Amino acid sequence: MPEFRPTSQQWLFSAVCLSLSVLQGCSSDPPTAPRQADGKLVPVRTVSVVQEDVRRTTTQPATVVAYYRTEVRARISGYVTDVAADIGDIVEKGKVLAVIAVPEVEKQRQVIEARIASRESEEQQAEARIQSAEANVRFAEAKLAQSRSELNKAEASLAAMESEFNRTRDLVQRQSLESRLLDEVRKKRDSEQANKQAMTAAINSAEAEVIVAQAKLAAARADLQAAKAETEITRRELDEVDVLLAYATLKAPFTGLVTVRTVDPGNLVREGNEVGRGQPLFVISQVDKVRVHIPVPEADAALVSQGDAITLRFPSFPAEQPIEVTVTRLSGELDPSTRTMLVEAEVENSGNKILPGMFGEASIALNTKVAANLLPARAIRFSESGDSYVYVVAENDTVTQTPVTLGIDNGHSIEVTSGVMPGQRVIDAHLKRFQTGQQVALLPN
Repeated sequence: MPEFRPTSQQWLFSAVCLSLSVLQGCSSDPPTAPRQADGKLVPVRTVSVVQEDVRRTTTQPATVVAYYRTEVRARISGYVTDVAADIGDIVEKGKVLAVIAVPEVEKQRQVIEARIASRESEEQQAEARIQSAEANVRFAEAKLAQSRSELNKAEASLAAMESEFNRTRDLVQRQSLESRLLDEVRKKRDSEQANKQAMTAAINSAEAEVIVAQAKLAAARADLQAAKAETEITRRELDEVDVLLAYATLKAPFTGLVTVRTVDPGNLVREGNEVGRGQPLFVISQVDKVRVHIPVPEADAALVSQGDAITLRFPSFPAEQPIEVTVTRLSGELDPSTRTMLVEAEVENSGNKILPGMFGEASIALNTKVAANLLPARAIRFSESGDSYVYVVAENDTVTQTPVTLGIDNGHSIEVTSGVMPGQRVIDAHLKRFQTGQQVALLPN
């Protein structure tokens, strides 16, 4: 009979089996052996599947971002004359970061200031014309009043002459007076009538002069309003130039850390751009408090609520205790590309130890409890392919290898979502492997 020589595949299987004998209880005995070498049943302890209410958690990757981050860009074109901040500097809100020279805008401002002075002079001239027009109106009104007074005097004289004429005419008719006296009185009466007509004409003329003077006054007032409007427009132009000049001084929008600086003195910067590379001139980040962004999958997104507890762990600080925070806010919608919802937490970072861009792990305690079938983690076994199973012990102390599906893992117990029912007994931690139908000896718990 030829000598048996194991193949390389058989040697590999033997090595794997030897390793699994230590890690997963792989025995060198044939898997069908129902008993130990001495013929006795294998003694085992069992644990029961228990149902408990557990708080559901979800563990997801987390990314640190600055609480606020802004890119400072130029709003006006010019040459940089001064750079007052550099990377790593903590700048207060309103602190000057850089200054841009814009001499053409400064000249434009001087021109507008001169134009404002000219407009204000026109206002003064318009006010003087108003005063003159008001004096003319007063003069015309006084003249009109005088004419009316003279008309009243003429009417009184005319009435007296009419009375004298009637009396003289009566006496002449009685032949008490000569007729020539009546002619004299008639002439005086006619003179008074002419005087009254002249006074009436003078009143009409004075009224017209009042109307003309009032029209000139209204025109002068309109000129003043127009002059003031022109001055105001020019002042607004000056305000616009002042805004542009304010853009020439770059300031920190809030208190934070300068994380990027891409400009040097003498650089030509253009509106909305940097030195030509399209980068911001500065980047300011608020890092005394940071945000942690956690993408939560669709299956757990609906269970996350504001105020849920979060446990943060960072690989950069393996020896430190996890950071306990709460859910500050959530986006309320799923990202179509990843099917995740953004959850955000705020973390105090007074020592600036946590850096924007850091990666971590976040465990969110969802605000919901579920009834779960639990087993100790040690009672769960895994096949070479990674599938999970347990050894269920029946009433006759026989073993059944049962595949199970796992759920929540709290580090001590694992949820079994399918494969076993509450109250069923399974073999506790054991070094040996068992086969379906094998009988075991139960040890007291």
